[in-house]
Amino acid sequence: MKVKIHTITVWFAVFLVMLPIIWMFGTAFKSPTEILGSGANLLPQQLSFSSFERLLDGNVLILVGNTLLISIGATVVSVILAFLSAYGLVRYRFPAKLDSVFLLAVLIVKMMPPIVIAIPLYSFMNDVGLLNTRIGLILAYQVYTLPFCIWMLLGFVRDIPLEIEEAGAMDGAHLLNRLAYIVFPLCAPGLVATAIFSMILGWNEFLFSLLFLHTPDKFTIPLFISNFMTEDGTAWGELMAIGIISSLPMLILAGYLQRYLLRGFSMGLK
Repeated sequence: MKVKIHTITVWFAVFLVMLPIIWMFGTAFKSPTEILGSGANLLPQQLSFSSFERLLDGNVLILVGNTLLISIGATVVSVILAFLSAYGLVRYRFPAKLDSVFLLAVLIVKMMPPIVIAIPLYSFMNDVGLLNTRIGLILAYQVYTLPFCIWMLLGFVRDIPLEIEEAGAMDGAHLLNRLAYIVFPLCAPGLVATAIFSMILGWNEFLFSLLFLHTPDKFTIPLFISNFMTEDGTAWGELMAIGIISSLPMLILAGYLQRYLLRGFSMGLK
């Protein structure tokens, strides 16, 4: 009896989690007429691809490319800088506890409301001519992604035994060789896990995209999604369709790199 109650509870929880996803898929494949008149029906009575066709007739693929480019660029910059920062903080001694002060400052930046940072950052980007550019947005995203990556990689770097590096140093390997051939491969699962979460942060970011991008051909997906909710109403079909399109790249990425993600978490828990 206890097993049955447990099974029913699990399936009920799964249903509650999946319900919004089922509704999203069902609405995306409904015709405009059925969306307005179907009431609470989750699934379409007849499949319609009109919402996807209207999106593909526009520039949605260009926007997906923009979002991928910016997210990947921000992730690469964040992971490289965070990896070097985490290694330095773990392996070297700093006077007057400067390492702790640095980590505290990074944490404070991460916890600050984004709008507080966005205002001076907007002025700086305007002065250096990086407004309405993909490079400027990649650099702006470091406010979100870099502190997260530093704190996440600290645990992974700490798990690498110092004795392995010392053995490499005794064999004549200098710092760059030890980083490239010892630390980096051992830390690879953690780097992949960190990169996935950093990619998701960049993929879903909205505020900086709204402030720093001005021309529609450079918009990101979250910024484009907001166009379907206006004072005249909500385009539910297109909104659900773009929700599916925007979710697929991250789902494919996480599914493909799942084994590295699990290894990264197990590595960080040791």
